[in-house]
Amino acid sequence: MPSLEPIRPRNQPIDSGSEDEADPELVELLRQHLGLSGKPNKAAPPETKVLENAQYVFDNAIDVALSLTHTKDAAETIWRMMQKKAYSTQTWSEHELHPQTKDESTVDFVFTMDLLNFSFWSEHKEEKRFAIEYRGKKWTGYWSLVAALQRALDEGIPITTPDFWVNESECTEEVLRHVFRSATDEEIPLFQERVQCLREAGDVLCNEYGGSFVNCIDSANYSAAGLVNLLTESFDCFRDETVFHGKRVRLYKRAQILVADLWACFDGEDFGEFHDIDKITMFADYRIPQMLHQLGCLRFSPPLESHIRNQKLLKPGSNWEIELRGASIWCVELIKREIEKRHPEVKTAGKSDKTGEPESEDSDEAIEIDEKPHKTYGINAILIDFFLYDTMKDLEAEHSESIPHHRTRSIWY
Repeated sequence: MPSLEPIRPRNQPIDSGSEDEADPELVELLRQHLGLSGKPNKAAPPETKVLENAQYVFDNAIDVALSLTHTKDAAETIWRMMQKKAYSTQTWSEHELHPQTKDESTVDFVFTMDLLNFSFWSEHKEEKRFAIEYRGKKWTGYWSLVAALQRALDEGIPITTPDFWVNESECTEEVLRHVFRSATDEEIPLFQERVQCLREAGDVLCNEYGGSFVNCIDSANYSAAGLVNLLTESFDCFRDETVFHGKRVRLYKRAQILVADLWACFDGEDFGEFHDIDKITMFADYRIPQMLHQLGCLRFSPPLESHIRNQKLLKPGSNWEIELRGASIWCVELIKREIEKRHPEVKTAGKSDKTGEPESEDSDEAIEIDEKPHKTYGINAILIDFFLYDTMKDLEAEHSESIPHHRTRSIWY
């Protein structure tokens, strides 16, 4: 890369008294504007650097590639299906297990939910995997966590209260095992790691933020990126970072999904009001790479594809795992840009529109996408992620997935 500094002939003296000498303050301002200064710009808006790091991972990936043709085709398909289903922030609250109230207790619930939102996959068949029995149903995966929290609250256990987490005489391991008791013989994966997350987060909240995550939201000053940065700086268990080819890479799955869930839960208002919500990327886990492969957007090298199909473990922080996650973030970003290019109206569409009623989500509608919708709903990486995740779960329930998801045991996702 060419030097960013002017080249001066060797041994040529600098004439400090020259009338043409640049004003040092003006030079520094210019360098800050161009992002070349080593000094931090305190007035600059917060940035998570997740997207920038994801592009770096993609640019240097060896075993994960992207098909631009399939990505462009997928963008149109995704847009049409999301419009047909009236996919918006309202969709989040439509699930029977998600909180219906919209107050500070809901913030506590969402924080606890995403604090523990990781590693639900199982090596067992569906009927034998970890499951929570609640409201007459058995819930697995992510929904098992939400069901466990709701069940605990129904039983009078203050599972969403930081003061409770740090009180080890009341919040004992025995109590927590009761909270996450399974309807099968398999217990919740990484139980000890979840206990550690609760203890650590409770300690930070009680000692630094008055015992409430609401104070963290206030500290972020309506910035989604600012809140992500606060989470990853204050809480070790949200600091989803690694090193890839010598560069620090930020992926921040759970920190970002926490901000996104607040935004969706509160419909972009009150505790979910963020002026820069579109800085949040998709949430790099194991479902979205699976779905992007299903759509033909992501391609895997033969060794990696064989590894995934044989359901072998991928070590957290390994090159393959980082490439899968980073490329997925970048792919969803390209999908979003393609949608905005073809349908610029989505940029101004009401993302908190309350008038649209979602249509039936039966399997036939997932195929019939020919009708052009009459109403336009907003698009960002969050909503695309939510939609792809839900669609992948539907395909899995129908045994229609083209490839298994990759398997990594980690607290990051």
